[in-house]
Amino acid sequence: MGSTTNETMLAQEQGVRMRKSGEREELKGGLGELEGTLVLTNLRLIFVSTNESEDNVRLMRLVFSDVKDLASIPKTGDNLFIPLSSITLVKGHFGRLERPSLEVKWQGVEQGRVFVERLIGRSRRRNLNDWASVIERLKAGNQKFIQLPEAPASDTLDGKIMLILADMQRKGVFEIVQEVKDQFKTRADPDDVQAACKRLAESGLLEEIPDPSGDTYYRKRSPLGDDAL
Repeated sequence: MGSTTNETMLAQEQGVRMRKSGEREELKGGLGELEGTLVLTNLRLIFVSTNESEDNVRLMRLVFSDVKDLASIPKTGDNLFIPLSSITLVKGHFGRLERPSLEVKWQGVEQGRVFVERLIGRSRRRNLNDWASVIERLKAGNQKFIQLPEAPASDTLDGKIMLILADMQRKGVFEIVQEVKDQFKTRADPDDVQAACKRLAESGLLEEIPDPSGDTYYRKRSPLGDDAL
């Protein structure tokens, strides 16, 4: 589905399971549930389950859709588009015995949906349940945004890195090097990529994320600023 005028991607969560409101996950065991990527924009909440990829993370099979831009999301299939203006209820759930989740009900449907986060960890600042307050502020028109610098030209290394990180997922230097090779059919020196990432982080376009392992990861900065999900 093509992007809407002035629509901006604010957050993504990969490996999300979607089920109908009222259904208990422990009874279904994940059977029959759709799995994909949840995308939040300033206008819509979008669940994307087309063009799926698989990965094994922390001994867990993760299914997700790599969403680089809104125009790449087809209107066909099981993809779900929820205008924020139509949402009648949004709640975040997170307890000792349940994974972080986001429950949404909107006009025109009898039964809402629950989106369940699968990748959890102590290093995370925000979880899927934290999306509820941001969505409420977006609906009310009082969510604050930051102005991001203009992205570099796509024919430069810096520009290629920004395109690779357009999915708003954190990536390490060697992962970025590999994606430069795969997507642009060109080689990139890890030292050059590291230097470019640092430049982009200093300019405010990327977020630099230190890891307890000693590695450094990079992620595209969200217009949400301190409220980034």
